Amino acid sequence: MKYINYSFVKKSITFFLILLGSNSIMSQDLTTPKSKSIFRERVQFGGGLGLAIGSGYTDITIAPSAIYNFNEYFALGLGLQGSYIKAKNNFSNIIYGGSVVGLFNPIQEIQLSLEVEQVRVNSTFEAIPEDIKRNFWNTGLFVGAGYRTENVTIGARYNLLFDKDKSVYSDALMPFIRVYF
Repeated sequence: MKYINYSFVKKSITFFLILLGSNSIMSQDLTTPKSKSIFRERVQFGGGLGLAIGSGYTDITIAPSAIYNFNEYFALGLGLQGSYIKAKNNFSNIIYGGSVVGLFNPIQEIQLSLEVEQVRVNSTFEAIPEDIKRNFWNTGLFVGAGYRTENVTIGARYNLLFDKDKSVYSDALMPFIRVYF
């Protein structure tokens, strides 16, 4: 009777399976291209940062955003905004909210935009005998145009809903710089 070395057989089968498995795994890596999904390829992130500090004045703004490029002409995106503004012995504002922006590039160098912005404004005006507080929602409908090169657009936007007595902004026309990566 012939003796079978089961330990050797188990080791041989295990080694063969590992070798076969690693070969098939490596072959899948070589034949399957690793690429982003179409959705992720079309999404760009950007936004803005602002900082203005002066004698008794502070203005800090953070505004991240993202857009989805449907094609080379149209994009749609969402943005968030948060600002803190304080003028010593005068007033302070906390502003936060969001926006939806549509972008149209009729040619590579020109970008047109339509943006709806909704922000909450919490204002405190320092007065005697007590502070005056104003808390309200501010809605803006902006149309804009800018010069675009690569991922940067420089231009201006105009608030169609601007009301000098009810707006958080001091003017309807505002310059902008958009950067998306």
